Amino acid sequence: MLAAWKMIREDLAHARGKDPAARGDLENAIVYSGLHAIWAHRVAHWLWIRQIKGPARILAQFTRFLTGVEIHPGATIGRRFFIDHGMGIVIGETAEIGDNVMLYHGVTLGGQVLTQTKRHPTLEDNVTVGAGAKVLGPVVIGAGSAIGANAVVTKDVPPNSIAVGVPAKIRPRRGQEKIPLVDPVFYDI
Repeated sequence: MLAAWKMIREDLAHARGKDPAARGDLENAIVYSGLHAIWAHRVAHWLWIRQIKGPARILAQFTRFLTGVEIHPGATIGRRFFIDHGMGIVIGETAEIGDNVMLYHGVTLGGQVLTQTKRHPTLEDNVTVGAGAKVLGPVVIGAGSAIGANAVVTKDVPPNSIAVGVPAKIRPRRGQEKIPLVDPVFYDI
């Protein structure tokens, strides 16, 4: 129970660090649908990995109904994951998301095939995905990369890169665009 409380506090601190509109932990805990979706996903994922799949799927669908964020209970999500304006998010079953990842509204981490294989993206640490972007297939988005709004990514993106357009064109981050691969936000929890 203590670990869950620490994780909730860490999520709230991360929301404050990522969203300039975040005003306070109590308000954020009540009104941020992205946080609600993440917290419910953690419970659903816990059930899923223990082979309690029916209730996990029911919880995921109920959460989708309440928040507009669809996260398959099989998806693996790291720490300090933040969804800003979460409506329309879709995260597939075999998606893997690292630490300090941020998604904006309308993002799809989807598959391209209907086989029981790794068919959804892997987002490494410190990745940001812009509004409406689609990342499709078992691609890897390297640490410290950013996907622009409405981009369609179907190929791997190297670390510290930016991908924009349809289909996405990839380029390295330039001087002032570079970000540290460790989140600079200090979490005093």
